[in-house]
Amino acid sequence: MVFPFKSIEDFKIDINNEHELFRKSVREFLEKNVEPRWKEIEDTNQIPPEIFKAMGEQGFFGIGIPEEYGGQGGGQLMTTIMMEEIARIVPSLAVAVGVNHLFGVPILKFGSEELKKKYIMPIARGEAQGAHANTEPSGGSDVAGIQSRAEKQNDHYVINGRKVFISGAEKADYFIVSARTNPQQQNKRWWGITVFVVEKNWPGVKLGQHFKVIGMRGEQPYEVIFDNVKVPQENVVGKVDEGFKVIVSTYDYTRIGIAAQAVGIAQATFEKALNYSLQRELFGQQIINFEMIDEKIAEMYMKLEAARLLTYWAASLADANRSEFIIAASLAKSFASEAAEWISRQAVQIHGGYGVDQEMGLERYLRDSVITTIYEGTNEIQRLTIARELVRQAFGLKI
Repeated sequence: MVFPFKSIEDFKIDINNEHELFRKSVREFLEKNVEPRWKEIEDTNQIPPEIFKAMGEQGFFGIGIPEEYGGQGGGQLMTTIMMEEIARIVPSLAVAVGVNHLFGVPILKFGSEELKKKYIMPIARGEAQGAHANTEPSGGSDVAGIQSRAEKQNDHYVINGRKVFISGAEKADYFIVSARTNPQQQNKRWWGITVFVVEKNWPGVKLGQHFKVIGMRGEQPYEVIFDNVKVPQENVVGKVDEGFKVIVSTYDYTRIGIAAQAVGIAQATFEKALNYSLQRELFGQQIINFEMIDEKIAEMYMKLEAARLLTYWAASLADANRSEFIIAASLAKSFASEAAEWISRQAVQIHGGYGVDQEMGLERYLRDSVITTIYEGTNEIQRLTIARELVRQAFGLKI
């Protein structure tokens, strides 16, 4: 026994040549079509629509979506590899792709066949985009504490509420929306929440404040307001009053994508730091020859590869439908995002003044890395999840 897992076989990562060929094709596309435009994205705070169009033509939006719903298949590991490569070039573009998974996962896992065909297929073809509206002004980590309301009226529901920090809201055609359909029950705070698919063009759906956050320029979040929005009852995802399980289960999967974003950021900044330390000379020698620099480079590489292995491992467990993937996903997300922030910070320090020059394009990764430590459940919440899952899986107890 490898506590809390049952065997050392539980730690295998199922990578094959198909994954590597896919990674190479994604990297080639991004370096040719996206990397030359990173500065434009930073300056305008917009991702050019032709990039999305080209990605759709390449089938990127269908990765991780079963073929029967118009996707390319590939599973969680293939999705992870794609997200890592995208974030290596422009992290905010990885966010723009990731919000489609935040929309699609709950429908694929809990939605009706009609919802899958109606909403997932356009997403997979790149013809539409989705977003995930759960976080509220009162907080996002406490899913059971949401205050938006959905009242049943004949054959539909009427939703009222405000959601904040919603990534992809501006471009989204559809939203996954959580709302309270009944009051909490004693000892069951989670009960009474229902999840819906809401179309953006329905009356009462409005974009509010545009949040100018520290990073992820090109895909910064919005407030979304729902003012007496009528939603047909067939747009309920999962069971009425049990939407908490839908939301939390979604994050178990999608936080692996955040870990992958962090790995991409770490990879990019490590590469830049290593290259610069080989080119920059000081006191007549390359700066990598200085002990403090080569120690930083070695430590950066250690953290990078550890983060990648944790992330690929979590994805492999998810693809194998192993319940242990939940704890692995939290491990990967918290470790990788903190590693990305640390590695980016060291890369800036190694570059000196150039590291904080916006024209160089390095400091943006540090700003973006901070975001990865916060969304999809803060790293403090990940540690709580890790401890609770550890006790549950090892001893069958709830804490």
